This record gives sequence, structure tokens and C-alpha cells, in this order.
Amino acid sequence: MIEILDPDKLPQARETGALVGHILQTVRDRSTVGTNLLEIDRWAQEMITEAGAQSCYVDYAPSFGRGPFGHYICTAVNDAVLHGLPHDYALADGDLLTLDLAVSLGGVAADSAISFVVGGSRPPESVALIEATERALAAGIAAAGPGARIGDISHAIGKVLRGAGYPINTEFGGHGIGSTMHQDPHVPNTGRPGRGYKLRPGLLLALEPWVMADTARLVTDEDGWTLRSETGCRTAHSEHTIAVTEDGAEILTLPKQA
Repeated sequence: MIEILDPDKLPQARETGALVGHILQTVRDRSTVGTNLLEIDRWAQEMITEAGAQSCYVDYAPSFGRGPFGHYICTAVNDAVLHGLPHDYALADGDLLTLDLAVSLGGVAADSAISFVVGGSRPPESVALIEATERALAAGIAAAGPGARIGDISHAIGKVLRGAGYPINTEFGGHGIGSTMHQDPHVPNTGRPGRGYKLRPGLLLALEPWVMADTARLVTDEDGWTLRSETGCRTAHSEHTIAVTEDGAEILTLPKQA
């Protein structure tokens, strides 16, 4: 089933999205060399609780994970790319960290992810990976609007990632979102234009380009959750929740401007 948001719920979707964007930006600003991933998880928990929101992750137990996730934010480092389970690890200079967060507030969920390099180092490979996912995300958002189709978004994302020289995995990708975190339609990170579900105003989508430097194959960590590149190469992931409107796509998960 594909959920279309009632117009009177759009302000709530904006509020939820802004909260997600704010938490991610705050955690990014606080994350320095020596920061522990469990500390990041505690920060996320505190901010979600203070906002009166609910985590979409703590009790999340899909078929591809090992039991409930049990944490408030995904923290993926270097060769980890998706569903990074927070654990006792202190960040080092040059680590590529991806933070992925989804919360629900007022009955509407929002989902977003950012990747960045910790500390003062700027490894060229890591910077290139991050920039490619950010460009792909921008292209996917630009392709989303009334009358467009899911395949148009997927094609736009895939064109950027493939043009940057990265293999594309289609096991995990973007998705519908609304009263719950994961809904139809699935939005793969490559596809054929003009195919798939026709977008309608009120549709919320979480678009999430992610790549691994030299492989499209994933392996699951011993923790039963964290997905890593099969070759141990570095990875990156960028995501926004958008609302399809009469005028195009509105990004919901940007932090509020001061």
C-alpha cells in the first residue's frame, strides 16, 4: 500500500523533518576525534526524548536484522554503509562516518542520513564518495514531482553514481515514508526513466543514494545488523525525506535555520 499524506498533515511532516535534520547536524558538530559511537547514540536518545518524539529504530525488527535494533541512530564507519549498530568504538582522525536517523513526531515519520570525515584529515577517496552521493541525492530530488515516475528518480540517481565510477547495489534503496518509516514504493538507486509508480502530491519519499568504492556486494557484520562492503572499501550514504507537491519536491529534513 502506498500512503498519500493528507494536506493538513504537511506542517507536521515539516516539523518532524526539521527535527531529524537538527539532530543530525547537532550530532555531526559534536562528533570529533575520540567521540564514542555509544556517546552519539546517547545524544540522539536525549534529543529525541526532549522533543517528545519516538525513535523508529529502537524496536525495529525487520527480517534482515537480528532482533530489535535497540539503538536510536545508525552509526556506520568506513567500510560500514547501512544499519550501523552503535558499539564501543572511539572515532579516529580520517574516519568516514555515516549517521542515519529516523523519528516519528505527531504521527509522521522522517528519515535522513549524512556522511562526513571526522577530524582534520580529508582522504580524497572519502571526499569523492561523499560528494557523489550528495550530487546523486540532489539529482533524484530534482527528478521528483507530480507526473514523474519512480524510475525517473532512480535513473537520475544512478546516472550520477555510475558517472562517478561506482558500482550500484539495488538490494537497499529509498522508500515511501509517512505514518511509518518504511513503506512502498521502493526507490532503487538505478532504474529506467518513465517506469514505475506515478508520483502524486502528498507522497513522502526517503531518497538515499549510497555507494561502496569498488564493489556492489554487501556482507553482514557479526552483530547481525551492520552492512559492510565485501572488499573492505570505504562507503558513503546521503538521504533526505521529501514531499511531492504540486510544484515539485520539498526537502523536509533540512535543519531549521537560526
